[in-house]
Amino acid sequence: MSNRKSFLQFVCKDSMKEFLNYIQLHKNNSDPFDLNELLQEFPRNQKVLLWKQLKILLTDVLLASPVENWQQFDGDSDDEMEVEGAVDLKESLSVISGITEVVAASLAVIDENVDYSDLIEIAIILNGIMPVLPTSQVVLTFAIQHLFEAWWDKGLKGKEELGKTAFMMLLEKSLMAKFSADIVRLWQFHQALESFDYNSEASNKVKDVLLQCFMSIAHLKNEEGRRFLSFLFCWDVEFIKMIHGTIKNQLCFFPKSIMPLVAEVYFRAWKKASGLSLETIEYSCIQDFMHHGVHLPRDSPVHSKVQELLSYFHQQKLRQGVDEMLHRLYQPILWRGLKASNSEVRANAAILFVEAFPIRDPALTSEDADIVIQKQFEEIFNLLEDPQPLVRSSGVLGVCRIASKYWEMIPPSILTDLLTKVLHDLSADTSSADVRCSVFKCLPLILDNRMSHPLLEQLLPGLRNSLHDTSVNVRVAFVDMLLKVKAAKAAKFWKICPMEHLLARLEIDSRPVARRIVSLLFNSFFPVNQPDEVWCERCVTLVQMNPMAARKFYQYAHEHTAPTNIAKLMLVIRRCLNACIERSTHDDTSDDEQQKENISVLESVLSVNDGTTMASLLEINVVLWKSIHKALNENKEAKNYTIMKFASVLPIYFKTFTDDRCIVPLIILASFMPATAIPTFSCGVLSKLRNLDKEADVTKYSALIDCLCQWGKAGHVVELITDWLTEGLPQKSKKIQERKVRIQEMVQPKLKLAIHFLEYILTNIMSRECLLDLPQKKLNQLLKALAAIKELQVSFLSTSEVMLQDISLDTTLRAFSLHCRLTIHLHIKMDAKDRTYLLILEDSASWIDENVLQFMHIPGKEIEASEHQSQIAKQVVDTYLSVCKDIVTVDASDAEFQAQLLGFTVAVMNSEKGIFSLPLVLSILKEIAVNCLSQDIYSTSEKTKEVLNIIQKVFHKILEIVARSSKKNQDEVLQVLSSIQLVLGEFISTVENWHGVHEAIHQEMLSTLLAVMLAETVYAIKKNSDADDISPPEAAAELPVISSYLLSIVMKYPRVIRSFLNELVECINSEVIQGMVGLVAALHFLLALNRGKVNVKRDAIKGTATVIHRKLQLFSGLVSELSDIDRTLYLSSKKHLDDLLQL
Repeated sequence: MSNRKSFLQFVCKDSMKEFLNYIQLHKNNSDPFDLNELLQEFPRNQKVLLWKQLKILLTDVLLASPVENWQQFDGDSDDEMEVEGAVDLKESLSVISGITEVVAASLAVIDENVDYSDLIEIAIILNGIMPVLPTSQVVLTFAIQHLFEAWWDKGLKGKEELGKTAFMMLLEKSLMAKFSADIVRLWQFHQALESFDYNSEASNKVKDVLLQCFMSIAHLKNEEGRRFLSFLFCWDVEFIKMIHGTIKNQLCFFPKSIMPLVAEVYFRAWKKASGLSLETIEYSCIQDFMHHGVHLPRDSPVHSKVQELLSYFHQQKLRQGVDEMLHRLYQPILWRGLKASNSEVRANAAILFVEAFPIRDPALTSEDADIVIQKQFEEIFNLLEDPQPLVRSSGVLGVCRIASKYWEMIPPSILTDLLTKVLHDLSADTSSADVRCSVFKCLPLILDNRMSHPLLEQLLPGLRNSLHDTSVNVRVAFVDMLLKVKAAKAAKFWKICPMEHLLARLEIDSRPVARRIVSLLFNSFFPVNQPDEVWCERCVTLVQMNPMAARKFYQYAHEHTAPTNIAKLMLVIRRCLNACIERSTHDDTSDDEQQKENISVLESVLSVNDGTTMASLLEINVVLWKSIHKALNENKEAKNYTIMKFASVLPIYFKTFTDDRCIVPLIILASFMPATAIPTFSCGVLSKLRNLDKEADVTKYSALIDCLCQWGKAGHVVELITDWLTEGLPQKSKKIQERKVRIQEMVQPKLKLAIHFLEYILTNIMSRECLLDLPQKKLNQLLKALAAIKELQVSFLSTSEVMLQDISLDTTLRAFSLHCRLTIHLHIKMDAKDRTYLLILEDSASWIDENVLQFMHIPGKEIEASEHQSQIAKQVVDTYLSVCKDIVTVDASDAEFQAQLLGFTVAVMNSEKGIFSLPLVLSILKEIAVNCLSQDIYSTSEKTKEVLNIIQKVFHKILEIVARSSKKNQDEVLQVLSSIQLVLGEFISTVENWHGVHEAIHQEMLSTLLAVMLAETVYAIKKNSDADDISPPEAAAELPVISSYLLSIVMKYPRVIRSFLNELVECINSEVIQGMVGLVAALHFLLALNRGKVNVKRDAIKGTATVIHRKLQLFSGLVSELSDIDRTLYLSSKKHLDDLLQL
């Protein structure tokens, strides 16, 4: 039996297994059976018969397996579901899949002479069951989809309904697509959209899905996706408005880089549209964007995106119809925006105007067009003279863009006037650095047009002083402009700005400017394409022009060339120095074989007697070596070669260059090498330190200390410091020292110099790390030696002298500071749980409490102390507090130390002079508060809770001391309040930010603040006997002194204001604030807040006013019984409350 007959025979309900077997053979590529070939062989009548049998089979399967039972099918289960009297569901779906396969293959053999009505019915049935197919039947779903797509492409009867289904499936698939092929196929199928009736309710789903496509970045990034999106604009006019609304809502989520693609969709839609659709796109979409482009605030997240979208249209001006469209749509918006009273609107309009320039109707005659262009140039001049800097900056950008683009078309007179206005007036705009900056940022746009170079070459030299502008941004922009001049070869940059100016600015300016100047000058002073001898010549020239600028130049030179060239330059400078030394040792000037390394060009210029130049060359070598330090470490061979070369000549350099300025760079060069490479020098470094004068400057010892630290000999320096500290103190009794065999140099101990050494080591990162790496025993000895100096401070407190046994008070104070700082470093180095060094700091606090605080006039400890003694005591206390603030700031303290420290601050504040230490006390309080409040509330230890309670007490104590002192000395309190205002604000803000976690401290802070302010303000009101003189404050500054300062701090933080008002309301409601005077004081705070233009909702102020008003109403029936002052206060307050309630 042939395949045709057997296949026809098996297309029936009773032979489904055989039918499915044929389908499997078709899918198997290795089997010769092919449905397509089989159907090609079928005569017309057999095709019709086959399709009829397929329809019957499909009907039978659906009757045997009703669709109502399909949703019970579990695609992930292996169990078979049997239906009584029918085949199982899996087999039914397999049969449907096979029928779909045959129908899809049949499409290729359909022609106009074949009746395929049965195929139509099969397709309609498949279309009907599509929505109820089990979710696991993905393959079958896609097979039916592909069938419908092929049906549409073939143009067969009934394609509209089938095409709609396929279109919806393609649409939804494209939104989830990981591959662009799905979007491409959607575009190929886009004509199917015409099958949908826009006004039908059945089309609502497709509308929603289509609008989602406009939110899809994948569609926007794909070429076919953008074609599809622009095609959707032609579906219906109302749909255009829906599209536009969707895109507008999505703008805040789109990245700015996508905006040109969005604009391209609009532009394509506009090009293809006509009639009502064109009008809608222009006036409802493009013009709407124009309106927003002009009126959106510049801080709006979508402002820049709208500008970017409109820029795309401006860039299409050469396309047919665009000029006319822009002219027509901008007409009612742009010109009005340029005249608006709002400066942001004018600036926005200016940006759009200069981008779209010239805005003209192509239909105008030449004469009319010239008139329009002339008016637009007048608008540009108006922008340059606008009172708002932002608008002037936009005008500068416009002039530069227009000049660059239309240079040859603009009349010379107008061009000259515009550039003169920009370069002469606005480059020196004293009212705005931004305007000056915009001039130099925009000038490179003009330089892109080569025709501008002759005129700019004449005008730019007049701007040379802008290199010295007070604004760093202007200086950066100016040098960037010079770089553009150099790159464009528009002029010689040194003719615009002389070399002397550039080097002077390079010497003193910050990194952003200096790096750009180096980039500008690099080829001039480091011509890498020329012989290295020329490099040295240029280096010497630069040094002689400006030595400090030369150092800065070579500091950044490594950013513009390879490390190899830097190393070569170092060796060339070395040869140059060697030649100078060798020449100085010969009296004759004849050529000699021994002078092969001489650089003849420099012979008449350089001499070892020129100490300044020699020192500068040595300094440059140090700078160069530092710049390639990492590169040399990675290339051991190059590093060893460099060290060998310099080590061989360094002893000669030390003998020849004896000037102090030369010695420092030589020592630094030595520190780059191993000590063994230069034994003659390295052996004597410690002796040099030991023999320094006790008044030696830091430049004398810093390089020597660095040298020893680099060589791993920091321990020798520490031993020297420890010996000097120990031997330099007055000895109570001579102890028999342990015998040591050592070579001893008879040098007097220099305690002050030892302090300087240690101060430098702790300040310098590299040397500090070397110090802390030393054995613990050696560091503890140093710490003990420093601690012994504390006793000298007690001696200073007992006398009025400033020098004791050749030791100054300043030296002892610095030693005490170093003792505390070193203790912190050692604590941080140790395990966090080890309290050894924290105990030393706590002992220092106890020592101060016992021996020092009594000199700051503590009540109860009556001791006569002079002003001199009080000042010494305060210096000791402040030194300790400063160090403790640092250890708390770096979170290196524990709760026990913090509690002890807060207790110490209370002891300090109890003294009369303690008020002057409030800035440090508050700083410590703020840092401890941050440390405690930021901890997890559920893991807070009892000790931390104790610290939080102490914080509340200390804050209360601070305000109590300030309030008490204000009654004694107003000037003193004003000075203190000014010094603590910033840190007090930080503390209050910190507590406010964490109030949700620790409400108790927040509540205590607010109640303390309010209590102090109320007490002072009530006292001030009662003190004034004349009611007419009691006028409500116009600002916080008119309140009493402390209240004024505290309220001004509160006003800086919106969240604190809200909490303050809540506390005020709570106090009034709970009758903590009562009586007429108390309510008036509360009203004064409220009026000061309201008139202070604070960033808080008016409802909060209005709500507080309502509470005060309600309490004041209780006095309304007692007005006649009130005193004159209370009556006047009542009437005045009622009037001001009425004003507040109108907010």
